[in-house]
Amino acid sequence: PKDWAEANGVSADSYKGFLPLQTLNKVFMFNNTGDAKYTNCWDFVYEGSHPLFMDIDSELVGKNFLYMLTKEEYADKLKEAYDKLDATKKAYFDPVIAGEESDAKDLGLSENGKYALAWIKLWVENYTEETDDGPICNTLVDTSAKDQSGLLVYSKLRSVEESANVSVNNITVAAYQDDYTGIGGYGYNHYLFLTKNSPLPWTACAFIAYITCTEDGFSAWGKDMGGYSSNPKVMEATEAKYQHQKGGYNEAGEDQFPAKDDRGYDWWTKDGELVLEDPQYCADVSFTVGNWIEMLSKASDKN
Repeated sequence: PKDWAEANGVSADSYKGFLPLQTLNKVFMFNNTGDAKYTNCWDFVYEGSHPLFMDIDSELVGKNFLYMLTKEEYADKLKEAYDKLDATKKAYFDPVIAGEESDAKDLGLSENGKYALAWIKLWVENYTEETDDGPICNTLVDTSAKDQSGLLVYSKLRSVEESANVSVNNITVAAYQDDYTGIGGYGYNHYLFLTKNSPLPWTACAFIAYITCTEDGFSAWGKDMGGYSSNPKVMEATEAKYQHQKGGYNEAGEDQFPAKDDRGYDWWTKDGELVLEDPQYCADVSFTVGNWIEMLSKASDKN
């Protein structure tokens, strides 16, 4: 759409790629009613950790997240986070990292690719398989899930019903901690397409323009936290209307549920170190890295 292109400073001729409706984020969270600490992204794959996660064979998003970790910029971030671990944790990870050096070279990955493969290997071999992010959220916000963690869609927190044992305050968004180091989650897009055999192409174009170029059109998604319009003007208008950055505030102006204070797209992609989906990269490595992942033994396969 013309208005979308202008808002993003591009033209129809210069723009390459698909048209995204929005970016959604899956973020690392953990139940804070126990003593476990998750202050580094490597803590989620440390000894004894079994984070809740939608199975990689039931949702392509999860597999794409793992693919993206092998891209040089994100492998570098994993190396930077590793460097900040204490000696005990490094000693646990070092043999795994060393064991992936050869595979990283065979797969044509960058210098720090072995860190990405080590993280992926430990994640796949230890995550607790779930069917959907909804049940993951319902588990984590309960006091019975002491010390448990997970990677799930941030917006799931919007529907938590508070009770004696269930509360949004029972979880911590890992990246919101002042002392957190490393990647905070995964950002992926919903794309819009116009098929060649569309019976009403101009109607479809009008609808696409409506949902990408107006706050009202995007409101079906924009009313919830954790979904960010690809149109910066719509993103700004959406925040002005719904004030997601104060999503945890009550009517008295108190920050009752800090985990629901969505810090926004700019924060997540910079300070939150969100891993951002690159569909072309995912396609490029889906055979090489994809086959390597298929050879790993998932925790569910061992049971």
